[in-house]
Amino acid sequence: MEERKIYKIKFYVSALGDCPFEEFLENAGTKVEVKFAKLLKILSYEGPNLKRPYADMLKSGIRELRVIFSSNQYRGLYFFFHGDYIIVTHGFVNKTDSVPEHEIDLAIRYKTDFESRVNTGELNL
Repeated sequence: MEERKIYKIKFYVSALGDCPFEEFLENAGTKVEVKFAKLLKILSYEGPNLKRPYADMLKSGIRELRVIFSSNQYRGLYFFFHGDYIIVTHGFVNKTDSVPEHEIDLAIRYKTDFESRVNTGELNL
């Protein structure tokens, strides 16, 4: 029997030590935080196989996690790195089904920064 791959989930941390996704979770409330924790655990097992309504592909390697609580739609954006890692960049509250372009652009900037710092040895996994 083949062993199932488990992805390692990390939160993006800026060069200044800020962690946008942790900050988002702190402000979102305990129930939303618990829902994301459960969904992140599922994501660690399913990886790219996790589909709607829980996750979706956006663009440039950026994907979204989708949590609905009360009348709000919460999103966490992430990308895969070196095959074994899932890097969660940040989160936001969304009022519509589509992800605003500026949120995707922010995730792309975080992804570029992360990859650059890993490649130069500034950041270790």
